[in-house]
Amino acid sequence: MRIVITGGKHEADFIVNMLKAEHMHHLIVINQDRDFAEYISTKNDIPVFPGDPTKSYVLSDAEADHADVLLALSDNDTDNYITCITAKRLFHIKKTVAKVRNPKNVELFKKLGVDSVISSTYLLAQTILNESSIENIIKTLSIEDEKIVMLEMEVDEDFAIVNNRIMDISFPQNINIGCIFRDPHVIIPKGNTVIKAKDKLIIISTPSEQEEIVEFIQKKK
Repeated sequence: MRIVITGGKHEADFIVNMLKAEHMHHLIVINQDRDFAEYISTKNDIPVFPGDPTKSYVLSDAEADHADVLLALSDNDTDNYITCITAKRLFHIKKTVAKVRNPKNVELFKKLGVDSVISSTYLLAQTILNESSIENIIKTLSIEDEKIVMLEMEVDEDFAIVNNRIMDISFPQNINIGCIFRDPHVIIPKGNTVIKAKDKLIIISTPSEQEEIVEFIQKKK
């Protein structure tokens, strides 16, 4: 499978490392940050193309045309959208997957032509490794049945949940923190896990509780 991985920093490194270990995929990695591109290349012993993946000539130089999947992992939702649409329309990439920071962009981007929109990089990597075909990957990632919502939220220093154990926080019902990104580590949380400032929480919930959960997490001290 030819997989194009664009943007991102430690999450891109994490996914590259996981997919490379499978020895089943041809990876095309593009990163706008030249220093981090060199880091990923050196650490994983693969070529990384430095450049802005929203620019068509960068995708062309990387020979990304007709790839099976493109993952857009930038922290800028608009950049990820542009990358995905450019990949589909100009380079005939079969399926595009965009990471988003703003959960409200999930349905919007899907309506605008991005095949799958998700806010959990960790679950994205795990899903790709667990599926054997493009169709199964996209079917699993597309939250079309509206049964669950996956959110990625960064914890600010003034949030009320900071420095509290998960077991001591009165979360709304139907919420599960799937994992925590605490640079450079990925933490599978337990009851005694303490939420820290700058943590990125990967939250799984039902659609009806989405707004309540966002408001709860963002409560100030």
